Amino acid sequence: MHQFYFRGLLAGQKALVTGASSGLGRAIALALAEAGADVVVNFIGSSDPADEVVSAIQKIGTRAISISADVSQEAEVRALFKGAIKELGTIDILVNNAGIQRNAPIDTMTIEQWNSVIGTNLTGQFLCAREAIREFKRRGIVSSVSISAGKIICISSVHEVIPWAGHVNYAASKGGVMLLMKSIAQEVAALKIRVNSICPGAIRTPMNQLAWESREAYESLMALIPYKRIGEAEEIGRLAAFLASDCADYITGSSICIDGGMILYSGFESGG
Repeated sequence: MHQFYFRGLLAGQKALVTGASSGLGRAIALALAEAGADVVVNFIGSSDPADEVVSAIQKIGTRAISISADVSQEAEVRALFKGAIKELGTIDILVNNAGIQRNAPIDTMTIEQWNSVIGTNLTGQFLCAREAIREFKRRGIVSSVSISAGKIICISSVHEVIPWAGHVNYAASKGGVMLLMKSIAQEVAALKIRVNSICPGAIRTPMNQLAWESREAYESLMALIPYKRIGEAEEIGRLAAFLASDCADYITGSSICIDGGMILYSGFESGG
């Protein structure tokens, strides 16, 4: 792992990361802790992976708790934030990371496959952002902690702009996240609340293991990535820590791609 450059930048801040028990969420939670934040590790399903993340954060030296909640369910999101604020006192940083895939061709995709992906990936981000903004507005700016009133980081995807056949529910959810993020950012900027998105490309996580585990799959993937490597989850974590810090105070309403150039349409690299 590369040197962590943001150590101490988030000291005294409280972060909530949804879907933080594995993959990108885990890496983001650990990076925020490395930067000094206390972290709420949201999860769904078995508590064992979340407990491991909590333990890892505690070894770093900051506070961590885990709270189970399905982000697609309004009542559970309200309970998640109520529990987080009760334990930590407030929330300064929300990372809307929870996301799922339910892939199928359009003509065989079920309404359950559609609704489950939209519910988690898009509605979940709305519900969590709404609760976070309510807390940010209630508390206001605490200048000894941060020069902003709060930060929201939406985990989107390169597929907010790149169509993805066979994944219309996922691509639609991420396209929705883009304008959800920008519209919220526009609405709350005057309150000194910052809202941005991180758009990962191919990152080495369990969710997309099939895209790179065989030699043939790896070569096909590399054809799409001008920088010719797979990204690591820790790279997403470092970007999240930067965006959550006052170093990024003038950044709001932006989608930041971290994709090795995937959105550059590598098929046109020789002029088309």
